[in-house]
Parts: sequence; C-alpha cells; structure tokens
Amino acid sequence: MPERKAYSQAFNTGRYEKVTGLFGKYDNVRRLWEDQITSIFLRPHLNNLVDYKKKRLERLRILDLGCGAADGYDLIMGVTTKDPGIYEYVTAAITDDMLKRYVGVDVNEDLLRQAREYLGDNSKTEFIQADLTQGLPPEILRDQAPFDFYFSSYGTLSHFHHDECVKIFCDICEHTSEYALVMADWLGRYSYEWQDLWHEPADREVFMDYRISYIFPEEERGEANITSFPLRLMSRDEVMSIINEASRICGVDIKPLAFFDRSLFVGRHLETGDYNRHPLKHRSTVNSLFEHYVRTDLERLLTDYQPRPGFDHLNTFFESFFMCCNTLVTHTISLLSGYDAQSGEFSETPEIQPYYPPPLKEAMHSMKRVIKGVGWLEWGDVRANVIEPHLGFSLRKMEMDLQTGSGFGHGLVGIFEIRK
Repeated sequence: MPERKAYSQAFNTGRYEKVTGLFGKYDNVRRLWEDQITSIFLRPHLNNLVDYKKKRLERLRILDLGCGAADGYDLIMGVTTKDPGIYEYVTAAITDDMLKRYVGVDVNEDLLRQAREYLGDNSKTEFIQADLTQGLPPEILRDQAPFDFYFSSYGTLSHFHHDECVKIFCDICEHTSEYALVMADWLGRYSYEWQDLWHEPADREVFMDYRISYIFPEEERGEANITSFPLRLMSRDEVMSIINEASRICGVDIKPLAFFDRSLFVGRHLETGDYNRHPLKHRSTVNSLFEHYVRTDLERLLTDYQPRPGFDHLNTFFESFFMCCNTLVTHTISLLSGYDAQSGEFSETPEIQPYYPPPLKEAMHSMKRVIKGVGWLEWGDVRANVIEPHLGFSLRKMEMDLQTGSGFGHGLVGIFEIRK
C-alpha cells in the first residue's frame, strides 16, 4: 500500500521522533497550536463523558483509530477540565485512575513499534496492527469490550471512501454500549493550502495525491523521491452525509455535537507550495514565535492573499480571515516600536476600529496589555519568551473564533455522541 510506504519513508527520516521545537512532525505548532485547539473544542464533551462514567462508578475505555505513534494518547490525556486561572493547578479531564484501557489501531508497523516503545511500560495500553478499510477489525469487534470514546486524529478518516467511512461508523454503533463519544477527523476540502484543488466538483468524492513533503528540509523536497498516496478532502455536508447514512442503516441516533476547522493559518502545506502556487511561511514563523530565546521577524506573518476566480464565498472568508491576522500582526509591530521601556508607556497607540470583529479587537487589546505589562523587564529576553508566544496564542485564539467548521482548514473535525 502506498500509505504504508509513505509513512515508513517519513518515519525513517528521523523527523517523526517525539521531539519538540522548530522542525519535525511534533514541532511547536503541532503541540502548542493544533493539539491545543483540538483539546479546547473536545474539552466540554470529554468532561461530560467522564462525569457520566463517574456516576456509573466506571472507568473509560478508549479506541484510537489510526493511532500512529500513540499521538492520540498524548492529546486525549492532555485535555484539561477547564481554562485555568492564574492560581489554579490544572487537572486533566481524564486522570490516570479514570483510564481503564487505551487501544490503538494502525496499519503501519513502524509507527506501532514507536508507540510500543513510547508506552510499553503502561499496562493500560495495547496496540493492534490492522487495516480499517473493511471497518473495525475482528479483533476489536470480537475480543474487545465496548469503548466509551472512539477517536481519530489528523486526517485518519480521509484514507477511506464514503462507503468505508459509513461501515466504520456502523461498526462503532454496533460495538458500543448505550452511550459513546466519537471524534472523527478528515482533511478539509477548502483549505487555502490546496487552493489549486478547489475546482474539483462538489458533488463527487475528491481524493488528492498527498505527499508528506513537509517533513523534509526545503532544499531536499525537489530531490527527494517522496511517495504520494490518496487522501479524501471533505466538507461538513459530506461528513453529515456519512453520519446520516450510518444512522439510518444502524437505526442508531448519531448526534453532531461540534464541528471545527483546524489549522487555517498554520497548515503544513502552506509552506511547501505543493498544492498552492502562493506558498506562505506561516508555520515556520509561528514555530519561531513559540521558541524560547529566538526572536522572530514578525513581518513574515503577513499574508498577501491571492483569490481564486470563481470562488467568491471562499475568497470572502479567507480575505477577511487573513486581513484580521495581518491587522493583529501590524498592530503588534506598532506597539513594539512605540513602547518606551524606561517609562513603561507607548509613544502612540494604534487605533482599534469599532467595526473590527470582536475576536480581533480582543486580541489587539490583549497584545497591548501584555506588552505594557512586561515590556519593562530587562532580563530573560521578554520579547522572545513572553510577548512573541502570546502573539502566537492570540493568532490561535482568532483562528478558533473566526473558523466556521465547514472544511476551510487543514483538518475538519466532527465530535458526535451515540445513544442507543
């Protein structure tokens, strides 16, 4: 299978190791932007599930579909119960004593070997090599008790056709008990990353030839023989078509709880230019924002959005979104240039227009308060270590608030509940 070859190829570069920083699969953006956005949207529904299980004096069983190197385990166990105050000591939504079993399923043995090495000492975890093309594998349906949370992340379900996704959801409905939470993750159909593919007909399945080219340094991408494999691009309407069909076939209510777009501003392929002839350096620049003792050229965050003729509704959304991001960045640059560290005051303050969207106004006020509050510090490189990370978090918050959950980001995520 080309998928196995592609992921093994990426694994063998060494850039799939669970390290952090400016490069690799687990870069700063992955940990501090993408995983956190997923966690924040998931939080209220996971909290409800935990409360449900506690009232029944039961612990949670989790099935991770397409687990890779146990990425889902880190994400799920890292979800917090709420946004913490400055004093509170944060507790996880799922504490160790509430987890009964985590089972990961993936087709790639290299990634499963990495997962076993990573969590091999945890007796609550188990990993199974299986292909999900025919639905949940027999060793799950036959040998495993029902799970409480069926989870997939980072485009896992984009590997499958419509009927195959319907079968996966039907198997989940059959396998679960009276109540379960499901999180399903596809590639968004209308991400700016693959603007060159927007023209594909909306009434048929569209699979792109996906390349894990982002894992290679820019200078090696043209020379590397990078294996491609098909991944399906999805809109919310297409997801709901799958959900409604599975619900009808199984006679089980599958209720959508939330949809969200992930990585509009920092999608990995914004930089490669593989599917958009107007590449942007957003991800590497935001990685720099989050890196300690590294100062960032903030002008690299500015976007000259290039509309695609014939897609007015998409162009309108992205034009507005990137203009909001540009306005926040230029506002921050102006604040930094006008701040006097001796007096702790600004020589001038950029004007915030009353017609700006509320998320933009909130972010602009936030940046001013942070710079005024810490800009006078003379040690610890306050710009690199406090102000720039906060700009990253502000851009992340705006992405969360301005997205529509329609398939405009790198990822389109749906959260559902099943009741029998």
